Amino acid sequence: MTASALSMAADAKATYFPPPDSQGGWRSIEESSKIRALAGMDLAALHQAFEYTKATSRFGGLLVARRGYLVYERYFGRASREVTPNMASCGKMFTSVCLGILMNENPTLVPEGLAEKVFTPKYLPEAFPLSDTRKAEIKLGNLLTMTSGMADGAGNPGIVHGEDVKLEALATTDPSLGQDAHALRTAMWTNPGGGYCYSSEGVHVASIVLRRLAGMEMEQYIRRKLAAPMQFGGWGYAMQRADGRKLEHTPGGGGIALRATDALRFGYLLLKNGRWADRQLVPSDYMAMCRRPSPYNPHSPFSLQFEVNEDRHVAGAPPDAFFKSGAGGFCIYAVPSLDLVVYKMACVGLMDAARYDLGYASKTETGDASRDNWAPHSFDQFHDGPINGDASTRRTLEMVIASIRE
Repeated sequence: MTASALSMAADAKATYFPPPDSQGGWRSIEESSKIRALAGMDLAALHQAFEYTKATSRFGGLLVARRGYLVYERYFGRASREVTPNMASCGKMFTSVCLGILMNENPTLVPEGLAEKVFTPKYLPEAFPLSDTRKAEIKLGNLLTMTSGMADGAGNPGIVHGEDVKLEALATTDPSLGQDAHALRTAMWTNPGGGYCYSSEGVHVASIVLRRLAGMEMEQYIRRKLAAPMQFGGWGYAMQRADGRKLEHTPGGGGIALRATDALRFGYLLLKNGRWADRQLVPSDYMAMCRRPSPYNPHSPFSLQFEVNEDRHVAGAPPDAFFKSGAGGFCIYAVPSLDLVVYKMACVGLMDAARYDLGYASKTETGDASRDNWAPHSFDQFHDGPINGDASTRRTLEMVIASIRE
């Protein structure tokens, strides 16, 4: 290849952003030889990663983009490009990114940034009187790194400087309370900053702050700041509680429902440091904080709603890999050093097959019903015990990375 051709190829790599599917979508390659030549990946190894993904979920798929090429896209069960499933906790990274956008555009709204204490009459007047006086010390950075001291229940362990801590039985919040009140009254297991504990209610509190400051529901904010400029297809939020009641507000702790290729586009936005085409949608300095360990969480490898790998706990991935998973096996990954984006599509727990597609896309498909009664085996060629959601998302990333052939 000539020097000018190399320069043009480099420019194309730097400037490429996939158009919406309505305008042709991702540039894709399917032939094994072209995947090897243009993306530096081995198709047979990608097939192995897909087969592993199939062994971890009832419905799902695997999408891989490298060097701006969609090199792999396969689904199983009722999953397809056009369905819009509840992606569970993958929604948490949207809450984080939206707050990063808001603080950048209106710095006077949160003068101290992530150091701002948010259980105050200015941000959360409905929280008073506080259910626990320790909440007065919770900073926005604590909410976004799961170190607020809040715990949704005894189901998740605490982590203090890398060591698991069994939580004592906590007082449960009255389930009859509204969505916001339920989150604001979540019990405390330790002082703010004293340890990490995965708390969806804590992230919802962060979204209440966003809603108050932005003057709109978070879903509307996402439409303006992300979905419109990136030209997502049909998308929305799962707006129903586990008990069947409708949610009053966009859930900050999860529930976003995207088409598969749009989930991959969001991963590409993360890969490109918050930039989309000629616009910086998410502040680059905020994205830099998302990719690195946070001073607000010295306890575990979890930053601003992203799992980070600087400690190499995902042994088969580079230290700059960062990602967010969701219940059932969903995960969006970005690995800047490898120019790699991956979306693992899955099934939330035991969700009824008929409700897998929430129906936000313009076109939905029934899909393959043959896996409707699928259940994981306790032992098979991929596992030596029951499937663990976090382990499966990390292993999927390792297997995709192992397909790279430079």
